[in-house]
Amino acid sequence: MITVRSMKPQDIDAGLSLCRAAHWNQLRQDWEICLRLSPADCRVAVSKEKIVGTVTTVRYQHFFSWIGMVLVDSSNRRQGIGNLLLQEALRVLRKEGTVKLDATPAGRKLYLKLDFEEECQIFRMCNQSVMHIEEIPNARALQKDELATLAAFDSKIFGADRQQLLRWIYEVAPEFAFVIEEGNEIQGYCLGRHGYHFEQIGPIVANNKRIARDLVLAALKNCVVRPAIIDVLQDKPEWIAWLKEIGFAEQRSFIRMYKGKTSFHGMPQNQYAIAGPEFG
Repeated sequence: MITVRSMKPQDIDAGLSLCRAAHWNQLRQDWEICLRLSPADCRVAVSKEKIVGTVTTVRYQHFFSWIGMVLVDSSNRRQGIGNLLLQEALRVLRKEGTVKLDATPAGRKLYLKLDFEEECQIFRMCNQSVMHIEEIPNARALQKDELATLAAFDSKIFGADRQQLLRWIYEVAPEFAFVIEEGNEIQGYCLGRHGYHFEQIGPIVANNKRIARDLVLAALKNCVVRPAIIDVLQDKPEWIAWLKEIGFAEQRSFIRMYKGKTSFHGMPQNQYAIAGPEFG
């Protein structure tokens, strides 16, 4: 008998165990922000008092919503648990016009059965041996009191206000937070966070590739403990080629999928890295 209930803070240890078994990168803090963003709308599947699956949901106002952290214990697969969790997530988000997610290739077939459609591909780039990086004079460290202004800049490009998420990413790893300005106006920024296997650089939002490049180089100077990953939309072949030039290689891919309306008010051409598949 599989039951589904709301996820609670005390369930995070079980979620972390599922992450480690799946070789995912998330840490405890990633689960904590999922619960902070949606305290009543994340779910766990339970069998014989053991958590065997998870799913998280995030609403980005009335613009679109997001499904993430779809994990099922390996010994309990092929029992319909993933489908059950996704059905519950869709029930939670039933009033939302657009639901999105970044699917692994293994999960794609399940999402197609639930009437999701493919939007684009995302490449996870991992640095193998990043070249020596000089100082980047036009990129400066982002300050905490600038986050509200930065969020206003970001919302036009992301397509929704995600200030709470951006503030959290800044707080967990301010050493990866940089901004570039021209004429006292923000032209681009990057954030990053720590992970179990990699440091994740993203989101990276910039008005052009030159600005995005300098932001990445500034952040990489502080990646001294673990290799770094950057999740990039497929519409940027020149950007991907440059990342390869400085030592990155494609590690894996995701498929961005959606259910419902296809309208999008953001500017994906200015998104040089996403925050991560769990957040979009």
